[in-house]
Amino acid sequence: MAVKTYTLEQVATHKSAESCWVVVEGNVYDLPHLRVLTTFPPPAIHFRCSTLLGGRKILLNSSGQDATEKFWKFHSKKVLEKTAKPFLIGAVGDEGTNVEEAVEVKVEEGVSAKQKEEEEEDSTYFGDLVPFGDPFWYQDWASPYYNDSHRKVRSAMRKFTDEFVTPNCGAWDEAKKIPEEEYKRIADFGILAAIAAGSSGWPSEYAKGLPIPGGVDPSSWDAFSSMIVIDELSRCGSGGALYGLLGGFGISIGPIMHWATDELKKRIVPDLLKGVKRSCLAITEPEGGSDVANIVSEAKKSEDGAHYIVNGAKKWITNGVSCDYFVTAVRTGGKGMGGISLMVVERTEGLTTRRMDCMGVWASGTTYVTYEDVKVPVGNLLGRENKGFQIIMSSFNGERSGIAIQSNRFARVCLEESIKYASKRETFGKKLIDHPVIRAKLASMSQRIEATHAWLETIVYQTLHYDADTVNLRGGGTVALLKAQATETLEFCVGHAMQIFGGLGYSRGGQGEKIERLWRDCKAYSLSNNIDRLVIVSIPGGSYEIMQDLGIRQSVKVAQIMGAKL
Repeated sequence: MAVKTYTLEQVATHKSAESCWVVVEGNVYDLPHLRVLTTFPPPAIHFRCSTLLGGRKILLNSSGQDATEKFWKFHSKKVLEKTAKPFLIGAVGDEGTNVEEAVEVKVEEGVSAKQKEEEEEDSTYFGDLVPFGDPFWYQDWASPYYNDSHRKVRSAMRKFTDEFVTPNCGAWDEAKKIPEEEYKRIADFGILAAIAAGSSGWPSEYAKGLPIPGGVDPSSWDAFSSMIVIDELSRCGSGGALYGLLGGFGISIGPIMHWATDELKKRIVPDLLKGVKRSCLAITEPEGGSDVANIVSEAKKSEDGAHYIVNGAKKWITNGVSCDYFVTAVRTGGKGMGGISLMVVERTEGLTTRRMDCMGVWASGTTYVTYEDVKVPVGNLLGRENKGFQIIMSSFNGERSGIAIQSNRFARVCLEESIKYASKRETFGKKLIDHPVIRAKLASMSQRIEATHAWLETIVYQTLHYDADTVNLRGGGTVALLKAQATETLEFCVGHAMQIFGGLGYSRGGQGEKIERLWRDCKAYSLSNNIDRLVIVSIPGGSYEIMQDLGIRQSVKVAQIMGAKL
């Protein structure tokens, strides 16, 4: 069909159920055959027509005229780009001009201009410029932390997230998984390698053939680069997507990279970074919950000494249902933390997984794992036998930092979505944002987000100047408190966002989609199932109460070692 231009007078002649035209943002949409809506059930395409402006009667009342203002009261940009697109027939302009080629050129020029801006990355103001919707350095505030390399990573990640992650989060949640082809697409962009890099630098040896986000030099990759990748991914507003991508892989790849033998790393890491295989961390058990030092799953050596035979069960294992490798905590020695080992258990005979249905993070593939006489080669041991507890503890700083990054960006998503919605939604004769009570909520959200982000940047900066052991020792308590701060900030902000969105925040899909989803997901970032033990860490990194207690206890202990006069 040729795309033409129509005058407003022509549009005004099409205002019936048989021929219903509306104008939105200068484009003309033909929503045909609304009369079929009197039948039940209506065809899906006609149902989508009727919902574009809030229902059949409202749509008919808006037909034949410019309905832009009314459209934005009901819908977001996504609806205009996807749901309404099949009904686009032209644009408002001079009568009858065929503009099919002109429209295509306009679109292509727009994309090229956007790509050019991203490639040059010299724009002073990045993003939508919503107040506090992005960190300060995005909008030309001076910062000692970031350079042009970071800006390129930021630009590439924003484009990828907007095009391939955010639009799919709802479908991934409903499917309760991230499809293999989408997971592979994410890996092919270099994102999994970026997560594996952490603060250690780009893993060139194992990431051969994979691009680096933003096309930056591998020598320029640092902890802030990895932080930007997680932060920008989190703009999708889905804990399920982030847990599905990072929750299993992100917390298991570190122990593998740092403690596996060279032979084991060469065998499994390249496929993990390329998304061909998946891995997860399997520590928490139904018997002990957070009490890692007293896990009961056991591994005994075979008579020939070539294998460990593993028996036991793990629970709440993020992404386990889709995984090929399980970085598993097992008891190889006596009671307590001194008898624990960590090993890579490959999916094989005797290992079974069962998906768990949880309140939130649906796409994460939370799993119950059972081990029944599973044979594990002794070469799959990470570190030394009975020294696994130390490896587990050293890994939690990275996990908690990742949770803090995700939580604070999710809080920003709540703030950004709330400001955008409040700036267009009218109640009692004025926009929501003109009500002082709404502005007070937005201000409180902004204060917490910016304070948390500044603290986060300070901690990430330390990883550029100190080795991992020093950061883990001196910064363990601080990171625990940061995690508590970030998750509390998320809960605070999603609660306020729910009040601002009202019923839309309670509804699945639509303008409040991210808010409703984050309301379900936020507890996965702050919960723990056991807070009464002295040795306490669990999915997902420990509860708010645990982090507060651990943060102070560990900070005081380190201060005493360093000679504090207490």
